[in-house]
Amino acid sequence: MADLRVCIDEIDSAVVGLLAERERYTDRAPDLKAREGIAARAPRRIEAVLDNVRGKALSQGLDPELAEAMWRIMIEAVIAREERVIGKEGIDG
Repeated sequence: MADLRVCIDEIDSAVVGLLAERERYTDRAPDLKAREGIAARAPRRIEAVLDNVRGKALSQGLDPELAEAMWRIMIEAVIAREERVIGKEGIDG
């Protein structure tokens, strides 16, 4: 069991690193969205991201519903940060 936990911990570390990298990119979005008049909440983009995630999850053997749930949490956190910076107005980009 200890060896299994070590492997899981290593994967967790890699996942956290990738999520941190993703966050650095999403932190750049408010300035770009403000310049382009795009709303923080862009429903078409959200659905495109979720469709992509579900497809990738399915192809890699991950439960697509679990993947979607995790991404929805991340998306909502990003939108909340963006709305604090640029507000809620703008087009659905």
